[in-house]
Amino acid sequence: MFYREAGDFKTSYGEDSQTFPIKFDRVRYYTVLVVAFGIIPFVINDYWANAVFVPFLIYAIAAIGLNILTGYCGQVSLGTGGFMAVGAYACYKLMTAFPDVNIVFHVIGAGLITAGVGVLFGLPSLRIKGFYLAVATLAAQFFLVWLFNKVPWFYNYSASGQISAPERTILSIPVTGPNTDAWAKYMICLIFVVVLAWIARNLTRGTIGRSWMAIRDMDIAAEIIGVNPLKAKLTAFAVSSFFVGIAGALFFSVYLGAVEVGEAFGIQKSFLILFMVIIGGLGSIFGSLAGAAFLVLLPVLLKNVLVGALGWPTDLAAHLELMIVGALIIIFLIAEPHGLAQLWRVAKEKLRLWPFPH
Repeated sequence: MFYREAGDFKTSYGEDSQTFPIKFDRVRYYTVLVVAFGIIPFVINDYWANAVFVPFLIYAIAAIGLNILTGYCGQVSLGTGGFMAVGAYACYKLMTAFPDVNIVFHVIGAGLITAGVGVLFGLPSLRIKGFYLAVATLAAQFFLVWLFNKVPWFYNYSASGQISAPERTILSIPVTGPNTDAWAKYMICLIFVVVLAWIARNLTRGTIGRSWMAIRDMDIAAEIIGVNPLKAKLTAFAVSSFFVGIAGALFFSVYLGAVEVGEAFGIQKSFLILFMVIIGGLGSIFGSLAGAAFLVLLPVLLKNVLVGALGWPTDLAAHLELMIVGALIIIFLIAEPHGLAQLWRVAKEKLRLWPFPH
């Protein structure tokens, strides 16, 4: 009843092609931004920041990055954890080498370095695809983790092999280190998510995004009509790795503060982000956010219900979580391959036609 296009006129091509052409969608979008920026920072505490909001925002950036590569360009990757490690270690080296530079530039620089590494490992995609490309990116995952473990220069010859983020501030407010407030962690991650999601949305709707989707749908036909597969695939790897590198830098510096590469960025991390993209929906920015939210909230919900309320053992709840995630992936692949994003689109279409039959 309230979700209607009647009276919502467009008088220009720009209005008709905007991201949210329906007024109700625009109002909902701006309402979410107002709540995210104007309310949550004033009520958030350490538990909600560390258990829900900060990991959700960081994983959302990584999921958007992987979705650009896999969902929009059709290039399968199992090396997301390794590229997050590149972003984390690049950020660490920049923070220790240039202590007077703002942390925002360190994070962006880590993303650019990761983009270069992504292009390097994306070169095999010019000759191989599908399962073989997945194996190549899986090899990149293991190689990068091995490299950061075996070369002491990357962790500044620390005896423990860990990297720890020194304290850095923005406008005299600590955003890394032990003295960081929950709202400060949340705000820096939120700003990165909003900016990067806006960039991803515009890229996928533009010429570059259309070339990615042409390569995804049928690469031979795309090349015949003039799409350069070299440029399309390598730009997809570069942009995807840039997003993933920023996620890795934030995961290390803002969220954890200290990491060991094998534990924080192992193959489990790659699969976790891939599951977020599958459950959320391939080829959808909203799907990346929905998948990240789902897989961040699910363990918290199970822990509070099964362990806190019912008194189940922690290990049993953890195993049940893995079973639920595995079952959901199978269900989504069979019943709804486009994930939560498609369910949301269907729900919106039904709202637009309600109470009339579909």
